[in-house]
Amino acid sequence: METISLLDNHKKMITLNGVLPAVRRLSSVDKLRLIRILAEELDQNEYIFPFEPDKIYELPTPYNIFGAGEILMDTLKQSNTDK
Repeated sequence: METISLLDNHKKMITLNGVLPAVRRLSSVDKLRLIRILAEELDQNEYIFPFEPDKIYELPTPYNIFGAGEILMDTLKQSNTDK
């Protein structure tokens, strides 16, 4: 019934707070379908992805950061003795 009223008022702006109660009442299967539909719509929107194609982005990782593990262990030991 709520779906019909939403379709009748398609020109009216629908807020997230207005939709959430109906979404929460959906079955698990319908929630997954909704997630898929929303993800497909986002995928089709070319402006949603903030990265530029063919550009290389640096991703910091713990690899080759020598001493980071020791610093982490010292910090953990210190936080355990502070208690």
